[in-house]
Amino acid sequence: MAAAGNRGLLFRGSDIEELHDLISTRFAPNHLSVLSGCQLDGSFRRVHEGAIALYELGYGAEVDIVPGAPLDFYNVHVPLAGGGAVTVDGEGLSRPLSIVGPRQRLSMRWNQESLNRVLIIPRQVIDRSLATRLGDVPRRPLAFVPVLDEQAGPVRAWLNVVRHFAEFADSGLAARSPLATGHFEQLVVDGLLDVQPHMLSDTVAGHGPAALPGAIRRAMVYCAEHAHEPVSVADMARAARVSVRSLREGFRKHLATSPLAYLRRTRLDLARRDLLAVADGRGSETVTDVALRWGFTHLGRFTGHYRHAYGETPSRTLRHTR
Repeated sequence: MAAAGNRGLLFRGSDIEELHDLISTRFAPNHLSVLSGCQLDGSFRRVHEGAIALYELGYGAEVDIVPGAPLDFYNVHVPLAGGGAVTVDGEGLSRPLSIVGPRQRLSMRWNQESLNRVLIIPRQVIDRSLATRLGDVPRRPLAFVPVLDEQAGPVRAWLNVVRHFAEFADSGLAARSPLATGHFEQLVVDGLLDVQPHMLSDTVAGHGPAALPGAIRRAMVYCAEHAHEPVSVADMARAARVSVRSLREGFRKHLATSPLAYLRRTRLDLARRDLLAVADGRGSETVTDVALRWGFTHLGRFTGHYRHAYGETPSRTLRHTR
């Protein structure tokens, strides 16, 4: 366990029912099963509970955990020891360092040596940070790319923030300074929004609350949330609460593009995300499958737009390896 020893210890032992009840209470109702031939020797430690929560959890046995319903919060697993496999919405992830959000289904298998930091972030905390940046609360839960790439410098830096947060929470200073604790919590949340790709990454990147007019931000969020649907300039204007003419002028003035060109780029980014997921072993779709999902029915034009945006063809992206 962590250097803090038993501080915050909620459970240690072999009583599977007690551990199951604690996990169901802290996280979500779930089915916990110890695999045949194993003896549970678990440990569950509360590191911090506040606006966000942080725990350390190990089972001392090979186990399967399946929540009984889709999540209604964001769940980040940060492995500290051992290993395991995480499945999200029926797709196995390439690594267990992961984030799963509201409306997604999660299942896990952890080995005997596994020890994880588990970060729990309520949806309203993420929504509040997004509202600060965008001016509005998104109507849909924010969807992150589920696997965190620990080889990426910004992700490594964020993981260090989480580690320092755990050390801070274990210190006496945390109990004496609620204001500092609140700032640390916000740093963890804002850092996650900045380093881990999600459906509004391009919208929030580099734009503070006053960087763009509210109407433009509303239209950008609408594009991200409805990119998989037929969308017209009129739809975007209604979402932005301005006229079509004003929307076009706003996009030209502030983004140097048109609403439909922005929508196309949003869909291209989502297509690239999906192609990279296939290349990373998290899917088996073809370029055609991905293009059609995001509304590109003419594959030649799709390839041309894609090459112009990313400097390579979709098929080359699909062959991408880390």
